[in-house]
Amino acid sequence: MEKREAFCLGNFIVEPGQRKDGFLLMGEGEFQLPATILHGEKPGKTVLITAGIHAEEYVGIQAALELAERLDIRKIAGTVVIVKVVNREAFELRRGSESHADKKNLNRVFPGTKEGTWSERLAYAMEKELFCIADYYIDLHSGDSYEQLTPYVYYAGMASAEVVSISREMAQQADVPYMVCSNVSSGGCYNYAAARGIPSILIERGQMGGWTEEESHSTRRDVRNILCHLGIYQGEKDYRNYYPLEVKDVCYQAANEPGLWYPAKKPGDMIQQGETLGVIKDYEGQILEVCRAEYGGVILYQTGSLQVLQSGPVIAYGRISRESDNRKERIAGYWSKRSSSFKVQRKAELHSVMAERWLTEIRKYLPEGTLKILDVGCGSGFFTILLGKQGHEVTGIDLTPDMIEKSRELAKEEQIDCRFEVMDAENLNFPDATFDVVISRNLTWTLPDAGRAYEEWCRVLKKGGLLLNFDANYGAYDATDTASLPEQHSHNMLGMEMLKENEDIKKQLPISSYIRPAWDVETLGKLGIQELSLDLGVGKRIYVEKDEFYNPAPIFTLCGKKEGLE
Repeated sequence: MEKREAFCLGNFIVEPGQRKDGFLLMGEGEFQLPATILHGEKPGKTVLITAGIHAEEYVGIQAALELAERLDIRKIAGTVVIVKVVNREAFELRRGSESHADKKNLNRVFPGTKEGTWSERLAYAMEKELFCIADYYIDLHSGDSYEQLTPYVYYAGMASAEVVSISREMAQQADVPYMVCSNVSSGGCYNYAAARGIPSILIERGQMGGWTEEESHSTRRDVRNILCHLGIYQGEKDYRNYYPLEVKDVCYQAANEPGLWYPAKKPGDMIQQGETLGVIKDYEGQILEVCRAEYGGVILYQTGSLQVLQSGPVIAYGRISRESDNRKERIAGYWSKRSSSFKVQRKAELHSVMAERWLTEIRKYLPEGTLKILDVGCGSGFFTILLGKQGHEVTGIDLTPDMIEKSRELAKEEQIDCRFEVMDAENLNFPDATFDVVISRNLTWTLPDAGRAYEEWCRVLKKGGLLLNFDANYGAYDATDTASLPEQHSHNMLGMEMLKENEDIKKQLPISSYIRPAWDVETLGKLGIQELSLDLGVGKRIYVEKDEFYNPAPIFTLCGKKEGLE
């Protein structure tokens, strides 16, 4: 293999497998910026990470410092260039978003000019000396001393289709609730980089010129996940709580005149068209201006200071597009690939000792008589058919059409009259108070919004009805580790590619990071479930033999009764 060359940037010369810290000289030595370069032994792309373009946005700066210290050079394939504070002079003089020398906002002057003002010369140096070495760009920001915001990420939208697509993929790796497609190609540093052909994003987290360890850690984790996604960092992505929803048609409202600002909302709040977002008053308390929502959406950021400037920013909000969340399509696609083998396994399970063991567990909770039961996430129909054989009126639903097809085939083979429908467990198409029992097995761990699902299950339960959930804290287990499984187990038949896909999906689901079943108990308690019981030993009673059905994860049973009597 050909020997990898040293990486050269300004006064930095970094050998393969090495890191270098110090001050990077730019603009013919005019600018000395604190930087770290990590040049991996393995070849790969180069990512540029910057912070401190706005000098009092400290979360990004602290995250850059931590990344420089904690990224493992042994795991880097390619090169990571971290400029910890771009506007160093303003940072050291605590000048906020304006540069000290020329009072300009550095992020508004790109691409800059060689003979311009101080900020323009720095922007020019960045373009000529940093952009030319970057394959990807991540810019770290937070709320300035007067800005309140909810965490979100911008991705460049005014570039080639390929650059926009890659930028969007990078943004999707961030653990933030929202992402915004930027519609400008110059001015902002990351926007101009994208116009130059570099996929680019800007992460916003933190507010009011402050920072916390949790915020800097979260931003650092975002960057690490992005590096893993790009193949520059050889590691596993961390679990995250959010899969960012797209926010479109962002409205940036400014003040028509200076005054005292009194917001009626806070960042992250959902708003309706025409709703009052805040008012601007004079010193006597007279209302000078009422800020109203032009359309419904979510507030991204707003001025948090008492004072607002004429033509200065007041609030920004946008419409939410849920079309960008493709997790359910990916989940359905994954289970579609497993539907045929699932049918074979569940048929075998129905005719094994496992069927009677499951019935024994379920009967502990069911009242006497014929019951109307909903089997949520029925897969290929095991519970639906099992309970149908006991004379109950059972409906099985699943998000995956192929699973429902296999369920119907299996029910026909077993000569059981059951109803099956393709349906989203988080959005049920049933009236309130329809079922005596809602039952589920190994489903909640696969859901993007399990809290919403529990809410729906409680809604369709009759008063006094039972919610019965069998699940495990699968987020704590690595599906690719099959060492403890018997040779004939289904996971050993799936192949490593499918198991890795399972893990990738899990890392996009907030429930994978919850402490379960404690989270389930708390959530159900808030939804009006009473007489809640928890059994942590059901797995040991069901999975006695290490055979094809064996499940080493500790299964728990949650059973709760909906408040009220019929």
